[in-house]
Formats: sequence, structure tokens, C-alpha cells
Amino acid sequence: MANQQQAFIGLGSNLGDGQTNLLEAWQRLGQVAGISLIRLSSPYRTQPVGLATDHWFTNAVGEILTTLSPTELLAAMLAIETKLGRDRTLTKDRPVDLDLLYYGDLRMDSPTLTVPHPRIADRLFVLAPLAEVAPAQVHPLLGRTSLELCRALGTQAGVERQEWRNRGPFGV
Repeated sequence: MANQQQAFIGLGSNLGDGQTNLLEAWQRLGQVAGISLIRLSSPYRTQPVGLATDHWFTNAVGEILTTLSPTELLAAMLAIETKLGRDRTLTKDRPVDLDLLYYGDLRMDSPTLTVPHPRIADRLFVLAPLAEVAPAQVHPLLGRTSLELCRALGTQAGVERQEWRNRGPFGV
């Protein structure tokens, strides 16, 4: 059996029922051969960042174990986005958005994938749920934990922790 690697996935949605969309994407991740779901953060209602829209996001971060390579994992994530209605040629509202935040301590920069995700340290909507599930996770380039990075951003308006409405067979 191949070695399992810990990875963290950012999940987001700002079209339709965000919580339902995130739970559906999380469940589908768990159905991919080579992916084991570990835990999913609380959902966070977040103001759009860098996007001209009136639709707020629901964001979460999930921890997985995987035997897939980073590029295989990305392909699985993109396939789930497409199945759930995401068109990546559009840069606006989306039913689901999946981002590979960390893949172990890997540092990778290719035309299709950069790990760790290049904007983790600037985004409270990523750091708040990441600090919830993995406060001691160290950013391999910055040498700071998720909790330290989250605290460095301070309190920002437009990021509000919520509770899952429908806990169920989604690994939450």
C-alpha cells in the first residue's frame, strides 16, 4: 500500500445552499479511491474577497489522508467541482470551489498547481477554519502555525463561524 499523505482542502460555495454544497463536495471527496476523510471544520459565512458579487460564501477546511499524488488529488477535486456545476472558465459565483491548501510539507510550483496554496496567509476565510481543525499545522514556507497566521490577520469583518445545520453521513 502506498504511503498516505496528510492534506488540507479549502471548500467554498456562494451559489445555492452553501452548507449543502460543501457537505456534498466533502462526501464526494470521501468516495474517491485513495482519499480518507479525517475531519471537516465548522462552516464559516464569509464576505467575498476579490470578487464583485453580492453572494456571500460558505467556507470550510477539511483534513484528509490520501495515497494520491498532488496532481491526482487536484484532478479529483476539479472533477468534483465540475460534477457539482462549477465552470472554472468563469471567475465569479460558484456552487463549489475546492483548493488544495497543504499536501504534507510539500513545496511545489507548477503551471497547474502551487502548494502550499499561495494566498493562505492573507485569507481569514481560509485561516479561521484551518486554525479550527489544525491549529498547530506549520506553513512549510513561513514557519508559522495556522493559529499564529490567523491571529496575525486579527479580527476581520465578514468572517463568521456557524454550525452545520444537517450533520449526517458526511464525516462532520
